[in-house]
Amino acid sequence: MSLLDISPLRDGLPFGVRIAGMTRDMTSDPAIRGDLNALFRQHGVIIFEGVEPSDAMQLALSNMFGPLKEHPVKNVTRVDGDAMPGVVRIHSPAGSGGMVSLDGKLRSHWLPWHFDHAYNDELNYAGILRATEIVADGGLTGFSDGITLYNAFPKDLLAKIEGKTIIYTLNVQYENMRFGRPAGLEVVQRKPAPPGFEEEAKAMPRALHPAVWTRDSGEKVLHVSPWMCDGIVGLEDAEGDALLEDVCQTINRLSRELSYFHKWQPSDMAIWDNTRCLHAVSGHDPALDRSMQRTTIKGDYGLGRFENDADGGKILSETVV
Repeated sequence: MSLLDISPLRDGLPFGVRIAGMTRDMTSDPAIRGDLNALFRQHGVIIFEGVEPSDAMQLALSNMFGPLKEHPVKNVTRVDGDAMPGVVRIHSPAGSGGMVSLDGKLRSHWLPWHFDHAYNDELNYAGILRATEIVADGGLTGFSDGITLYNAFPKDLLAKIEGKTIIYTLNVQYENMRFGRPAGLEVVQRKPAPPGFEEEAKAMPRALHPAVWTRDSGEKVLHVSPWMCDGIVGLEDAEGDALLEDVCQTINRLSRELSYFHKWQPSDMAIWDNTRCLHAVSGHDPALDRSMQRTTIKGDYGLGRFENDADGGKILSETVV
């Protein structure tokens, strides 16, 4: 067997590929596993098109890239935990969840640019998504590559942020977004949270991750999550805040041209490198239902930590989150 149908995500984009025709039988082929992992390391995002739209296929595809990892947030809905460990359901019923007005349009379940588990000392290697209930209006998932951002970033701004460490907190409310907030964003409805969630989140120590890190390949990655970032270590003052705001707004600006937003089909699955890429969700018409299923792949780049060297595993296991 071989991978025959590989194409760019879109012309001129320096990251990401599409692969068509992947079957469940192919997931057990060691040569294909090796080819896929090499492609993923090179491109950072793969969109699989025309695949079997099933839980079994998602699990088989996920296991090609590494063992599954349970989501650290305990209140995230699991999908049949015994049969499918590590599979979570992201369901957005009509009228539920946080709502914002952006560019004059009401959007439900909008998410700004971010990398997953920024609030934790340990990241995950990758995520794999598929759509189980698709909306006609919106619901796009965006990907922005940190290597591409690094190469495109203004050199003077890059010189100021490289070598800095960014502070993150588990703060998911839109109104509390401190940096990179889009112009004109209005919060219409707060994101729902289970009882005790916000109190427990505030009790967690802050997580620290480098603004720029270097891969084994020698490529540098700009890896700053506008969502949930809370400052710069050693520069928690007006000057530091202005620098981080400039970085986050530059990420927003560059990502308008250098990102890819995927419109889902039932037979699509997508994987992205969480240590390299940011992702976002466009939001959708609040009158519509949207559901996604996600797996998380273990593997950490080893550069994150909690402030004051707190024990991350102990903290996460003892909170409601």
